[in-house]
Amino acid sequence: MRAIIIDGYVDEPACFGVPPYISPYIRYIAGALRERGLQEKDISYSTIDEIRIDPTKVSEIIKKADITIIIAGMTVPGKYLRSTPISLGEIESIFNASNGTNILGGPIRLGFSMEGGKKAESSLLDNTNAIICKKDIEAFVFDMLAEHTSDLEDIEHRSRSVEEIGRWAVKGAFIIEQHSDYPNVMCELETYRGCGRDRHCSFCTEPSYGSSDYRPIEDVILEVSSLYGRGARNFRIGRQPDILSYHAKDTGGNIPEPDPLAILNLYKGIRNVAPELKVLHMDNANPGTIATYPEPCKDILKTIVKYHTPGDVAALGMESADPNVVKANNLKAMPDDVFEAIRIINEIGRSRGNNGMPELLPGLNIVHGLIGESKKTFDLNYDFLKSILDSDLLLRRINIRQVMAFPDTPMYGNDELVGKHKKIFLKYKEKIRKDIDLPMLQKVVPVGTILKDVICEVNDGKMCFGRQLGSYPLLIGIPANMPLNTFTDVTVTRHGHRSVTGIPYPLNINTAPIQFIQELPGIGKKQAVKIHQNIPFSDKEDIVKRTGNEEILPYISL
Repeated sequence: MRAIIIDGYVDEPACFGVPPYISPYIRYIAGALRERGLQEKDISYSTIDEIRIDPTKVSEIIKKADITIIIAGMTVPGKYLRSTPISLGEIESIFNASNGTNILGGPIRLGFSMEGGKKAESSLLDNTNAIICKKDIEAFVFDMLAEHTSDLEDIEHRSRSVEEIGRWAVKGAFIIEQHSDYPNVMCELETYRGCGRDRHCSFCTEPSYGSSDYRPIEDVILEVSSLYGRGARNFRIGRQPDILSYHAKDTGGNIPEPDPLAILNLYKGIRNVAPELKVLHMDNANPGTIATYPEPCKDILKTIVKYHTPGDVAALGMESADPNVVKANNLKAMPDDVFEAIRIINEIGRSRGNNGMPELLPGLNIVHGLIGESKKTFDLNYDFLKSILDSDLLLRRINIRQVMAFPDTPMYGNDELVGKHKKIFLKYKEKIRKDIDLPMLQKVVPVGTILKDVICEVNDGKMCFGRQLGSYPLLIGIPANMPLNTFTDVTVTRHGHRSVTGIPYPLNINTAPIQFIQELPGIGKKQAVKIHQNIPFSDKEDIVKRTGNEEILPYISL
């Protein structure tokens, strides 16, 4: 029996799977197939981008496969540097080309808001012979291979258990070797899913997974060990709504009490089994947890900074600085609580690490179109962000988006709220980019900062765009085409609202093009021409003698 897993990408509030990331779902499915007797050689994997590049090659595999599995689903909107999530049309085309059993699953089961809402499901079922998994696709695949039935309608749709994914994550680690970014793939790790709060945010899909279902610490560590043995060196503990609440104690309130020892054992264990890892980052943290339990959270944050790699980001779901919106949507924290969480993370994590980025900074998520929003909400959000900037606190990034409403959430059916303040939203967003993002980014990575291990990903005209591998990597523009999929160190030379311009470090002044020389700190176009006309230089003293410029010396070589 042969199977192909097609990665249409996932993007959820608590899981990311767009390249260079690979979601845990892919590995769970591969592991479930292996546990049912399929050999590694009989399990193929392809991203949707690979199919777009070479549809003929992949279509031959699809035609020969007994099982074609697509994982997909975007329950939060996103912008991606070099990947585009799978479309419903592409799903239909793939399944129609298949001669075997077709299975679709992932967060897409919660709705198709990116393309017409829930109505798209009936269209997909009408146009293909696919089964859409109503719960966990990995459990469905596992059960299907045990049932030996030709009628897939008879198979129960169920949730997988933490014991099952503990086995499947290990057995499925091999699949990362087929990822197009391997070995530079980022492995998203799950610690738990579901929401432990007794009141849920009005728009979030995480409660659809039920209450918090913690994975055993040793299972996560064993998964990392298996991935590491297969060549993985980049990890993000991202598949959970709040890392601070991993194995937290339910005290009967809205926010469980954190367990610092659990986080210590997790991070220390990962470092023990993956001693030469390159990236260990995290994702979501509930600001309400930090404000409610500041001392245990400080211990956890100190553990993270001790064992992680720099450039880490704790994404805080503030959503709104308007108390009325917070109450109406059961949000996680009031503005003062969020401010305190930002202050605490800065206190522990803002020192600069060895890759050029601060060790650990907060990120902030703001959502518009929520119940109770008014014109005043925009002013309150802006004033809150301005207060952070004025207090000399750092934010790695500010994510501002319109809400996406899904079935079974309180926001569903309130679509008119999303576009209610559209004109105000666009102006306000631009104002934040100019007044907050730009000066904030100038603080986070000042001109002259050396950012190490930037991977060149896309050449666009005369500009190359690259990023460090990480949780929320900073976009860096290099003003020349560069060899793709190679790493370089970069000197930051200019700032945009959400990105920076930089040049390779150290810059060989005798061979560098003028567009690189003129980007050096303190150098303009005229001086660059003058320097270029004077090459070659024999040494740095010769540069100072003939140009009178000492400013560039820390950033160049000969």
